[in-house]
Amino acid sequence: MASPKETLQRRAARVRRQLKSAANGRPRLSVHRSSKNIYAQIIDDVRGVTLAAASTLDGDLKGKLKTGADQAAAAAVGKLVAERAVKAGVKDVVFDRGAFIFHGRVKALAEAARESGLSF
Repeated sequence: MASPKETLQRRAARVRRQLKSAANGRPRLSVHRSSKNIYAQIIDDVRGVTLAAASTLDGDLKGKLKTGADQAAAAAVGKLVAERAVKAGVKDVVFDRGAFIFHGRVKALAEAARESGLSF
């Protein structure tokens, strides 16, 4: 029987394998969620570089947020990463939720990124 950590790793690998076939060279918006913060970065897997990144630990957001662990914080991170991506010349991405289900904070981040100019 697989441990919970192995199960999460398998789920994340399965999601990324499906994304790789659907990406067609587009960079991916990768999301990581912890109990106190949320992180997002746009990664170009072809070149192996990070094009834009944002988290609740950024100086731009840290003072403005009550906590880094709610949907409002996730939406702020989504908006910030989308603004930075558009500034870097990226508008079309593929969303990589990793092992997290598309609900709650992950969904709030994705919707805010879409509203701020990213398409996926």
